[in-house]
Amino acid sequence: MKRRKVRSKRMQIMHLWTRSDAVKAVPYLRSIIASLRECYLEVMNAERQVKLANQKKSATRLQQILDQEKRDDDLERARTKFNDALDELTKVGVFLLEPVHGFALIPFRKGDDLAWYVFDLFATSGLVGWRNHSDPIDACRDMSSLDEAVAVA
Repeated sequence: MKRRKVRSKRMQIMHLWTRSDAVKAVPYLRSIIASLRECYLEVMNAERQVKLANQKKSATRLQQILDQEKRDDDLERARTKFNDALDELTKVGVFLLEPVHGFALIPFRKGDDLAWYVFDLFATSGLVGWRNHSDPIDACRDMSSLDEAVAVA
């Protein structure tokens, strides 16, 4: 009789942040997201260099091969650095939204619903607003509206 391999699906539990924890984590998040932004730009640059090199011919075939290997290595190294930084961010339960602009989402509980703090790398406070999970991805409500909702409850 053949044995079937049973793949177990592991349930992942999302860490929900409190506002005070999110505020305390802003310097750490700034560091990681700034690193992610740099790594992402390096990946984009390396991909561009590969694309441009494929369009032009080098003097010799040997030089062309050596240059291609160097560009491929640079691209792989940049991708690895980006993925490592992204793993670090994901481990703390924060999700990268837009690397170039430095936007990330931090999950929290609003009543019985999932909501997200919006982190902006370039904003002075770091946390610029929040959105409900059901809101459009580009929605960002003012933090004061969250304070008012808490005060009413």
